[in-house]
Amino acid sequence: MGNRLSKIATRTGDKGTTGLGDGSRVDKDALRVHAMGDVDELNSHIGVLLCEDLPEQMKRELVSIQHDLFDMGGELCIPGYTLITDAQVARLDSLLAHYNADLEPLKDFILPGGSRAAAIAHVCRTVCRRAERAIVSVGKAETINDHPRQYMNRLSDLMFVLSRVLNRYAGGSDVLWEKERQR
Repeated sequence: MGNRLSKIATRTGDKGTTGLGDGSRVDKDALRVHAMGDVDELNSHIGVLLCEDLPEQMKRELVSIQHDLFDMGGELCIPGYTLITDAQVARLDSLLAHYNADLEPLKDFILPGGSRAAAIAHVCRTVCRRAERAIVSVGKAETINDHPRQYMNRLSDLMFVLSRVLNRYAGGSDVLWEKERQR
Protein backbone atom coordinates (compact mmCIF):
# COMPACT_ATOMS: atom_id res chain seq x y z
CA MET A 1 0.00 0.00 0.00
CA GLY A 2 0.94 3.66 -0.22
CA ASN A 3 3.82 5.46 1.37
CA ARG A 4 4.05 6.04 5.09
CA LEU A 5 3.50 9.66 6.01
CA SER A 6 6.57 11.29 7.46
CA LYS A 7 4.78 14.59 7.88
CA ILE A 8 1.09 15.29 8.29
CA ALA A 9 0.70 18.87 7.08
CA THR A 10 1.65 18.49 3.40
CA ARG A 11 -0.50 21.37 2.11
CA THR A 12 -1.23 19.32 -1.03
CA GLY A 13 -4.95 19.41 -0.24
CA ASP A 14 -5.24 23.15 0.14
CA LYS A 15 -7.09 23.47 -3.17
CA GLY A 16 -9.75 20.92 -2.27
CA THR A 17 -8.22 17.74 -3.66
CA THR A 18 -6.72 14.69 -2.00
CA GLY A 19 -4.45 11.92 -3.17
CA LEU A 20 -5.65 8.35 -3.53
CA GLY A 21 -3.41 5.36 -2.92
CA ASP A 22 -2.80 4.89 -6.64
CA GLY A 23 -1.32 8.39 -6.89
CA SER A 24 -4.34 9.99 -8.55
CA ARG A 25 -5.92 13.13 -7.13
CA VAL A 26 -9.65 13.60 -6.63
CA ASP A 27 -11.87 16.27 -5.15
CA LYS A 28 -12.28 15.97 -1.40
CA ASP A 29 -16.04 15.69 -1.87
CA ALA A 30 -15.80 12.76 -4.30
CA LEU A 31 -18.02 9.77 -3.52
CA ARG A 32 -14.99 7.58 -2.82
CA VAL A 33 -13.60 10.11 -0.34
CA HIS A 34 -16.98 10.34 1.42
CA ALA A 35 -17.01 6.54 1.77
CA MET A 36 -13.46 6.54 3.12
CA GLY A 37 -14.39 9.23 5.63
CA ASP A 38 -17.50 7.41 6.80
CA VAL A 39 -15.50 4.20 7.33
CA ASP A 40 -12.87 6.18 9.25
CA GLU A 41 -15.57 7.80 11.39
CA LEU A 42 -17.05 4.39 12.18
CA ASN A 43 -13.63 3.12 13.19
CA SER A 44 -13.26 6.10 15.53
CA HIS A 45 -16.66 5.46 17.14
CA ILE A 46 -15.68 1.83 17.71
CA GLY A 47 -12.57 3.20 19.41
CA VAL A 48 -14.84 5.16 21.76
CA LEU A 49 -16.91 2.03 22.39
CA LEU A 50 -13.71 0.19 23.32
CA CYS A 51 -13.20 2.70 26.17
CA GLU A 52 -16.29 1.27 27.88
CA ASP A 53 -16.56 -1.74 30.17
CA LEU A 54 -16.97 -4.62 27.69
CA PRO A 55 -16.52 -8.39 27.82
CA GLU A 56 -12.89 -9.23 26.95
CA GLN A 57 -13.81 -11.44 23.99
CA MET A 58 -15.95 -8.64 22.53
CA LYS A 59 -13.06 -6.19 22.94
CA ARG A 60 -10.76 -8.49 20.95
CA GLU A 61 -13.38 -8.89 18.25
CA LEU A 62 -13.97 -5.14 17.99
CA VAL A 63 -10.23 -4.50 17.66
CA SER A 64 -10.15 -7.07 14.85
CA ILE A 65 -13.06 -5.22 13.22
CA GLN A 66 -11.10 -1.97 13.53
CA HIS A 67 -8.27 -3.60 11.59
CA ASP A 68 -10.77 -4.74 8.93
CA LEU A 69 -12.12 -1.19 8.68
CA PHE A 70 -8.60 0.14 8.22
CA ASP A 71 -8.17 -2.43 5.42
CA MET A 72 -11.48 -1.28 3.95
CA GLY A 73 -10.23 2.30 3.93
CA GLY A 74 -7.18 1.06 2.06
CA GLU A 75 -9.31 -0.78 -0.46
CA LEU A 76 -11.46 2.30 -1.02
CA CYS A 77 -8.34 4.46 -1.28
CA ILE A 78 -6.83 2.38 -4.09
CA PRO A 79 -9.22 1.89 -7.02
CA GLY A 80 -9.20 -1.73 -8.19
CA TYR A 81 -7.44 -3.02 -5.07
CA THR A 82 -8.92 -5.80 -2.90
CA LEU A 83 -8.37 -6.17 0.84
CA ILE A 84 -11.79 -7.18 2.22
CA THR A 85 -12.50 -10.86 1.57
CA ASP A 86 -15.31 -13.35 1.86
CA ALA A 87 -13.58 -14.74 4.97
CA GLN A 88 -14.00 -11.40 6.77
CA VAL A 89 -17.70 -11.28 5.85
CA ALA A 90 -18.09 -14.89 7.02
CA ARG A 91 -16.40 -14.03 10.34
CA LEU A 92 -19.07 -11.37 10.94
CA ASP A 93 -21.78 -13.92 10.11
CA SER A 94 -20.24 -16.20 12.75
CA LEU A 95 -20.14 -13.40 15.32
CA LEU A 96 -23.77 -12.54 14.58
CA ALA A 97 -24.81 -16.15 15.17
CA HIS A 98 -22.75 -16.34 18.39
CA TYR A 99 -24.07 -13.14 19.99
CA ASN A 100 -27.63 -13.52 18.76
CA ALA A 101 -27.94 -17.09 20.10
CA ASP A 102 -28.71 -16.06 23.69
CA LEU A 103 -30.96 -13.09 22.93
CA GLU A 104 -34.72 -13.26 23.14
CA PRO A 105 -36.43 -12.71 19.78
CA LEU A 106 -37.65 -9.15 19.36
CA LYS A 107 -41.40 -8.60 19.38
CA ASP A 108 -41.18 -4.81 19.33
CA PHE A 109 -38.87 -2.16 17.98
CA ILE A 110 -36.21 -0.95 20.36
CA LEU A 111 -34.90 2.54 20.93
CA PRO A 112 -31.17 3.28 20.82
CA GLY A 113 -30.18 3.44 24.45
CA GLY A 114 -29.97 1.64 27.72
CA SER A 115 -26.41 1.48 28.94
CA ARG A 116 -23.78 3.92 27.71
CA ALA A 117 -21.93 1.13 25.87
CA ALA A 118 -25.15 0.00 24.17
CA ALA A 119 -25.94 3.57 23.12
CA ILE A 120 -22.45 3.93 21.61
CA ALA A 121 -22.94 0.62 19.78
CA HIS A 122 -26.13 2.11 18.30
CA VAL A 123 -24.16 5.16 17.15
CA CYS A 124 -21.69 2.76 15.52
CA ARG A 125 -24.62 1.01 13.83
CA THR A 126 -25.98 4.22 12.34
CA VAL A 127 -22.58 5.43 11.15
CA CYS A 128 -22.02 1.98 9.66
CA ARG A 129 -25.28 2.25 7.72
CA ARG A 130 -24.17 5.65 6.39
CA ALA A 131 -20.82 4.18 5.34
CA GLU A 132 -22.65 1.33 3.64
CA ARG A 133 -24.79 3.82 1.69
CA ALA A 134 -21.66 5.71 0.67
CA ILE A 135 -20.06 2.48 -0.57
CA VAL A 136 -23.21 1.67 -2.54
CA SER A 137 -22.98 5.12 -4.14
CA VAL A 138 -19.36 4.53 -5.11
CA GLY A 139 -20.38 1.18 -6.62
CA LYS A 140 -22.99 2.89 -8.80
CA ALA A 141 -20.42 5.35 -10.16
CA GLU A 142 -17.48 2.98 -10.64
CA THR A 143 -16.55 -0.66 -10.30
CA ILE A 144 -15.76 -1.82 -6.77
CA ASN A 145 -15.72 -5.21 -5.09
CA ASP A 146 -18.85 -6.59 -3.43
CA HIS A 147 -17.17 -7.52 -0.14
CA PRO A 148 -16.93 -4.01 1.38
CA ARG A 149 -20.68 -3.48 0.92
CA GLN A 150 -21.46 -6.95 2.29
CA TYR A 151 -19.10 -6.43 5.23
CA MET A 152 -20.77 -3.16 6.21
CA ASN A 153 -24.23 -4.70 5.92
CA ARG A 154 -23.23 -7.49 8.32
CA LEU A 155 -21.37 -5.12 10.63
CA SER A 156 -24.37 -2.83 11.10
CA ASP A 157 -26.44 -5.88 12.04
CA LEU A 158 -23.72 -6.99 14.44
CA MET A 159 -23.60 -3.56 16.10
CA PHE A 160 -27.36 -3.79 16.67
CA VAL A 161 -27.00 -7.24 18.25
CA LEU A 162 -24.02 -6.07 20.34
CA SER A 163 -26.09 -3.17 21.68
CA ARG A 164 -28.60 -5.69 22.98
CA VAL A 165 -25.85 -7.87 24.46
CA LEU A 166 -24.25 -4.84 26.11
CA ASN A 167 -27.51 -3.80 27.75
CA ARG A 168 -27.71 -7.23 29.34
CA TYR A 169 -24.02 -7.14 30.28
CA ALA A 170 -24.73 -3.90 32.17
CA GLY A 171 -27.64 -5.54 33.99
CA GLY A 172 -30.37 -3.90 31.92
CA SER A 173 -32.49 -4.74 28.93
CA ASP A 174 -33.61 -3.29 25.62
CA VAL A 175 -35.43 0.04 25.64
CA LEU A 176 -38.70 -0.80 23.91
CA TRP A 177 -40.55 1.59 21.62
CA GLU A 178 -43.95 2.28 23.14
CA LYS A 179 -46.37 2.28 20.24
CA GLU A 180 -49.34 3.30 22.39
CA ARG A 181 -47.60 5.95 24.54
CA GLN A 182 -49.28 9.20 25.47
CA ARG A 183 -48.45 11.99 23.05
